[in-house]
Amino acid sequence: MIVEIKVPSPGESITEVEIGSWLVADGAVVTKNQEIAEVESDKATLTITASEGGKIKINAEEGDTIAVGSVVCTIDTSVAPPSAVAAETEHTPSETTEHAPLQEEEQEQAPETPEHAPVSSPGYENVKVTSVAKEMMKELDLSVDDVINGLKRIGKKEVELVANLPKSGSAPKITEQKTASREIDRERMSSLRRKLSERLVAVKNETAMLTTFNEVDMSFVMDLRSKYQQKFTEKHGLKLGFMSFFTKAVALAMDFYPMVNAQLDGEEIVSPRFVDVGIAVSTPKGLMVPIVRNAESKTIPQIEIEIKELAEKARTKKISVQELTGGTFTITNGGVFGSLLSTPVINPPQSAILGMHNILDRPVAVNGQVVIRPMMYIALSYDHRVIDGKDSVGFLVKLKELLENPERMLTGGQDAGKLLLGI
Repeated sequence: MIVEIKVPSPGESITEVEIGSWLVADGAVVTKNQEIAEVESDKATLTITASEGGKIKINAEEGDTIAVGSVVCTIDTSVAPPSAVAAETEHTPSETTEHAPLQEEEQEQAPETPEHAPVSSPGYENVKVTSVAKEMMKELDLSVDDVINGLKRIGKKEVELVANLPKSGSAPKITEQKTASREIDRERMSSLRRKLSERLVAVKNETAMLTTFNEVDMSFVMDLRSKYQQKFTEKHGLKLGFMSFFTKAVALAMDFYPMVNAQLDGEEIVSPRFVDVGIAVSTPKGLMVPIVRNAESKTIPQIEIEIKELAEKARTKKISVQELTGGTFTITNGGVFGSLLSTPVINPPQSAILGMHNILDRPVAVNGQVVIRPMMYIALSYDHRVIDGKDSVGFLVKLKELLENPERMLTGGQDAGKLLLGI
């Protein structure tokens, strides 16, 4: 039987996609649910999987733009996939004595294999396994063979990692001086990057964008993370980062400066009563901004868990278009790449974006004394047509107060002493 594989719809507003890359060759035999292709829309990169196992015939080439619902390939199910062939041979008795069962005496003398120990075949005996990986393999009851056989494909990154490893018994690899070259590489921009380029130019031409700056003493948040990191990890299964603090603080600061959360729609200013925060994530295919919805009603652990899940989906191309649309505010963290200061670009139709930066120890004045504190510059780029200077500056000051006094996140951004005294 011939099964048609059609391009799924990434979202309501998307009518065509671009074939990013084929993960299998034309004529290859694939298994059911195997990833066979990557398609790129103007919002995200998605994968196509085989609905049945069999021999694949590809109808579109990489770089082709095709309509949603079109047939990109067919699968001949009459050709048995490798898994089915392997399953048949597993139950066929071997005629050779090489893998014959041990005799009773040999079985008694054979050493017992420790439970959950990661065992590998002789072919993988030289594979280096880190201590962290060993612990994970023990917990998941996996061997080195299982991990290596479970790899779906070898990419450029894996090849480069192996190529850069020093060979056993040889001196450390010394990078040779490059020879003069006049060669030029050309690569077609992906649909996602082309759309991103258009949006960035539109922001410059269609908004009155300004940027205001402030700095935050991160010692209070860092002390809190250091003190409770282990307990947080034990309870929630992941480490506590900085982004969840900033996301929660942003949502609370919106109560004091709601115009930062507003958007311009024609001649109207739309002010949502909810805060949907987009978190900029760098992926191999370009920048993606998954949305943490209703951040104002979520706790820091809930936000941290959701950020991790969304970021993982974005990097593995499992994220949906719905999870990338509809934000009211965006946070981008250039500090993870070492940025000290920047002016982030607004993500339309939003009116503002917050830029986080690298944390560096700097001398600052505290109570008349010069002390060393871990400081971070923060930047707010905003559309001056919607947000006045007073609101933009006040928003950053409130954000600074919340991050330097994290306990205020429990009191809606208010000073606990004032609330206690009713003033």
